[in-house]
Amino acid sequence: MKIIIIGVGKVGYALSQSLSAEGHDVTVIDNNPKVIERVDNTLDVMPIKGNGFSTSTLLDAGCNEADFVITVSGKDEINMLCCLTAKKLGAKHTAARIRDPQYARELLLIKEDLGLDMVINPEEASADEIARLLTIPGAIKIQNFAKGRVRMMDFIVREDMPIAGMQLKSIAATYSIPILIGAVTRQNELIIPNGDFRIEAGDSVFIIGKTADVFSFSKILSPTPTKVRNVMIIGGSKIAYYLARLLEQMHIRVKLIEKDEAMCEQLAEDLPQTLVINGDGTDAALLQSEQLANVDGFVSLTGSDEENIIASILAKQASVQCIMTKMSKNHCDQLTGPLGLDIVIKPQEIITNQILKFVRGQSIETLHRILGDEGEIIELIATADDPIVGIPLSKLHLVPDVLITTIVRKNAVVIPTGNDSVQIGDRVLMITKNHINSFKDIVVSTGGIASEFKNSIKKLGNVIGM
Repeated sequence: MKIIIIGVGKVGYALSQSLSAEGHDVTVIDNNPKVIERVDNTLDVMPIKGNGFSTSTLLDAGCNEADFVITVSGKDEINMLCCLTAKKLGAKHTAARIRDPQYARELLLIKEDLGLDMVINPEEASADEIARLLTIPGAIKIQNFAKGRVRMMDFIVREDMPIAGMQLKSIAATYSIPILIGAVTRQNELIIPNGDFRIEAGDSVFIIGKTADVFSFSKILSPTPTKVRNVMIIGGSKIAYYLARLLEQMHIRVKLIEKDEAMCEQLAEDLPQTLVINGDGTDAALLQSEQLANVDGFVSLTGSDEENIIASILAKQASVQCIMTKMSKNHCDQLTGPLGLDIVIKPQEIITNQILKFVRGQSIETLHRILGDEGEIIELIATADDPIVGIPLSKLHLVPDVLITTIVRKNAVVIPTGNDSVQIGDRVLMITKNHINSFKDIVVSTGGIASEFKNSIKKLGNVIGM
């Protein structure tokens, strides 16, 4: 597909990289010559220097033949204008990043007039993810599927956890909770495990199952989880505003620390139930005076990765149980693991997942990437035209590195065995190392059954038969 991206900041660059890697014809537009030079040297895309709202620039980029125009510049007004112009010039679909809370509230009234097919708000999406993570202490990522009936939780295995050192088949035999360990990342390698796989301390483990069952399993991992009643937020960014507003609605006490006095005054007015403090979130004395050691959750959301890391280290030293650190730069992200800061929030990654789902089409219900672009968890709804319908999983001719983890049928959530089959209308969750757009992409066009998938289905089916 032909895709035009306007604005090559952190989100625009990450999006260009992902869409180009999937084989799309990507053109990027930015008026900063240094940004264009960087893109030209590092990405397999067509860079154009110019203004994205200029008719001539859009026509030079082939806007009249574009399948998608995605605007992620730093100005909401420019993004809306670019989409309006692109739609008038013939672009099939448009998406705009709208970050200002005032615009976000009013956008439903004018979305159609602007020709917008999708609104992108990385800050609000990040706040939603942080709020979900606060509900299950110990999780480093949570994703809902099948309209909330199925949940995926990612957590780091500690040495004191009961599953450390256990094989998957032993975990299934020991605990009667119907969940599936569908993927493991170890030393930057994505593994789709079988029943003989042994979990080790330090592994990042993805478990999938009914929302209630995942919550029950999380209690086994941490027998005495602390309910989050109060949260400290560092930084008065837009993410901080959206998060504080959500936490207020959840009746969680919020204390927010921001250096800029004028911003503090505005936040105090917009968030009447939040205690807003003017100060430096990296000041250990200030954090101590504000009872850092007594908070249940700590979220560092300043515009500086380095400040976020420092603030999070101070929270770690104060033995705060749930610490989240916002990261924008990849090289800073590599420091958080050795420092013991496991929960990293990446707004550009969260929104890229949403846009990839948008680009791939309506057949995809939910998409969550694992380890960057190494793998993904994807949700599809089966139709009468899909080649896997009605065939037992053990007899399907499927490509390697695909694991069907869950089938949701009406009110039932099934962890499948090789004898189960997908029926019309089922919501199917898969973990794969491939880019999947539909069920046709997992079927081998010629040849026999993919041995890796067959073996994993048989072993997991025998072990977890539920």
